[in-house]
Amino acid sequence: MDTQNVIFGVLGGLGLFLFGMGLMSDGLKAVAGNKLKALLAKLTEQRIVAVILGAVVTILVTSSSASTVMTVGFVNAGLLTLSQALCVVLGANVGTTVTAWLVSIFGFGGFQVTGYALPAIGAGFFMTTLSKVQRTKNIGRIITGFGMLFVGVNFMQEAFDPIKDSDAAQAMLIGLAQYPLLAVLAGTILTVLLQSSSASIMVIQVLALQGAFGTDWSVVMNLVIPFILGDNIGTTITAQLAAARASRNARRTAMGHTIFNLIGVAYILPFVWTGAFSNLVAWITPWEITSRTVMAEMAAAHTTFNLINTIVFLPLIGLLELSVVRLLPVKEYEAEAKPVALDKYLLDTPSIAFGQVTRELLRMSRIAEKAATRAVMALIEDNDKELPYVRRKEEQTDDFQYEITTYLTDLSRRPLSDDLSDEIPVLMHTVNDLERVGDHAVNIAELAERKIVQKLVFSEEAHDEAKQLLDYLTAMFEQTVLALERKDKRAAQAALEIEEKLNTMQADLRKNHCRRMGDNECSAEAGLIFIDLVDNVEKIGDHLTNIAQSVIGGLQWDHHEPSPALME
Repeated sequence: MDTQNVIFGVLGGLGLFLFGMGLMSDGLKAVAGNKLKALLAKLTEQRIVAVILGAVVTILVTSSSASTVMTVGFVNAGLLTLSQALCVVLGANVGTTVTAWLVSIFGFGGFQVTGYALPAIGAGFFMTTLSKVQRTKNIGRIITGFGMLFVGVNFMQEAFDPIKDSDAAQAMLIGLAQYPLLAVLAGTILTVLLQSSSASIMVIQVLALQGAFGTDWSVVMNLVIPFILGDNIGTTITAQLAAARASRNARRTAMGHTIFNLIGVAYILPFVWTGAFSNLVAWITPWEITSRTVMAEMAAAHTTFNLINTIVFLPLIGLLELSVVRLLPVKEYEAEAKPVALDKYLLDTPSIAFGQVTRELLRMSRIAEKAATRAVMALIEDNDKELPYVRRKEEQTDDFQYEITTYLTDLSRRPLSDDLSDEIPVLMHTVNDLERVGDHAVNIAELAERKIVQKLVFSEEAHDEAKQLLDYLTAMFEQTVLALERKDKRAAQAALEIEEKLNTMQADLRKNHCRRMGDNECSAEAGLIFIDLVDNVEKIGDHLTNIAQSVIGGLQWDHHEPSPALME
């Protein structure tokens, strides 16, 4: 085997795989959104239906890796809950056994997803670049990501393809078959290397058919079943790779996949040692084990194991979910990522429900504040480590916007007093203002990234002015949040006064920086970044002004409606 080709193939394939996974997940989130989330939630709200769905999808693509990766992608995009995803993956384990049946019956692996990967990439690319419709572009990203994902898998498979034809590798497998635990480990490693449980099981099936494990077929079954069990552990690695850079719940889904396969192997293995498991498979199958049926018998063993494991774990999904949550606990920054006070049971008590909305608005405002101030600090200090934090905070403001808006929409359908009814559009506008603050924070983060990458430097005067800008922004946030929290009109008025200073500063800073560029104190590139920074901060001030004005008006636009110029 050419070691260099193996290493390069694996590294390149892994890179394409992870990139494709990210592209597909982003496209799904943009296209599917809340409609697909509701559809998937409805289809998977019953555990048995979710298991069947996972099995059917896996049968259609003849790859548990494909279906589990897609499931992880759905979880990462927020389209499936952890419990739903675990049920789908249980079904995928059952569905993947169909490939082994196809191998035993027809002698080939059936439909190959990778054969359609390159056309998918081409189609997705043209959809993304040529279409003027954003939805079509997003669908193109999904298709491109899906294709790249499987091109990556194909590269990894080709890199390790020599293993299947290696006499030394086959001899090692036959020797390991005498030791069940080592055989499980060997099956796991082989599947990890080939990135396909179907491929590794096919290798074992062919070896058995050729008599590599002997011709006493009952004994052969006892020898090969540990390899099959190991294949079921190894196939979970693909989902682990897919979830490596995904959300915590996506990683929990992959972890759950690994845990129930590991536990399944652990409690089945003693029955394999005693021969009870192979006897059960022989009792289930209506044929005698011969050279003509040994491959089908192995497929039956594969299916039996996964059916038993699914039946055992389906009632225990809640316990499995609890286990992975404890293994991968929520970190501090994730705890604030979702609204927690919007209880649907409070909708029938509107006065309390409005209080809960206010609580979440305050949390959202603090998240937006962190995003904006940390983005400006990153630009001033050339700190690229802050940029992922800013983007994560912006994603959180998006989540808050959807959850709070949905809750307010549901609340508006309840019988409300006139005052409460008038508050709803103001609160919705406040939510939108805070979400736009997050967008401007990302704009500033992108400016910081450009400044760092191009190694641009602000003059000392510009550096001091940027710090002054940050001080004003921080002060305005403090007054706005205080006004929102206590309905304090004095704090709201103080925020408006700071915004007037920001407007004055915007004009002065522009003039100063144009002068510095004219005097060659600052490069044109750095000057453009500084001006864009000033503009983005001023726009954040506009959105905070909207919020302050709503507080002054008692959350009633009839009293003090925001200026249309500020309503983006």
